[in-house]
Amino acid sequence: MANKFSELRAQMLPESRARAEAKAQTWLAEMPLNELRKARGLSQKMLAELLHVQQPSIAKIEKRADMYISTLRSHIEAMGGELEVVARFPDGAIKISNFSDLERDATI
Repeated sequence: MANKFSELRAQMLPESRARAEAKAQTWLAEMPLNELRKARGLSQKMLAELLHVQQPSIAKIEKRADMYISTLRSHIEAMGGELEVVARFPDGAIKISNFSDLERDATI
């Protein structure tokens, strides 16, 4: 009979549980756009309907390595999020505010 995950986790050493939790948080903090969409419980078709585009447009966006910030913003906002552009330096992080003036009705 299979063990429940909660039972297996309870048997782990505290250090192992902490490492597993840290790794899980790292994975959740960084993910490709298609995985983010899935994690938000949306299909490409559902997101396409929210953005008033065809489903193949969503597939194309999710494969892109380079896109307009306005396109990315509309994609994120359709999933219920908010896009912030942050520059990280050794001595700290700075939120870039130029992009808050971009038109919110960007064309994908």
